[in-house]
Amino acid sequence: MPMAPFDPVSALAGGVLIGLASLLLLGGLGRIAGISGILGGALGRPDADTPWRLAFLLGLPAGFVLWAWLRGELPEVHLQTGWPGMLVAGAIVGFGTRLGSGCTSGHGVCGLARLSPRSLVATVIFMLTAAATVFLIRHVIGEGA
Repeated sequence: MPMAPFDPVSALAGGVLIGLASLLLLGGLGRIAGISGILGGALGRPDADTPWRLAFLLGLPAGFVLWAWLRGELPEVHLQTGWPGMLVAGAIVGFGTRLGSGCTSGHGVCGLARLSPRSLVATVIFMLTAAATVFLIRHVIGEGA
């Protein structure tokens, strides 16, 4: 599968926007921008936090649509697995998120910025698991090579 060329400007812009969104949520509402926690709270019983949670979650695909509109094209997406593989992968990620008490956005972006030792450990485990998974899939199982 051909990879898109690295674009440092869009990578920097994306990082700045993620940091800005996290800062605004923390500074404005005192909340951590952990997607799994935001989604989990939105799926629970409606309360005073439900509106901002829904707005944040709706903003994720809305940001993609805005980006695609500004660029004038949709990016090509090439899945290396079918729907069964995607469902299994999603379930594993969901399990890991619950096990780690948070996700990469909560721990990796917000937790590291707050110098949280727990988030540092969680992020190291996320990254090591990701590297091991890529190694196993590409070099042991042999798919996607």
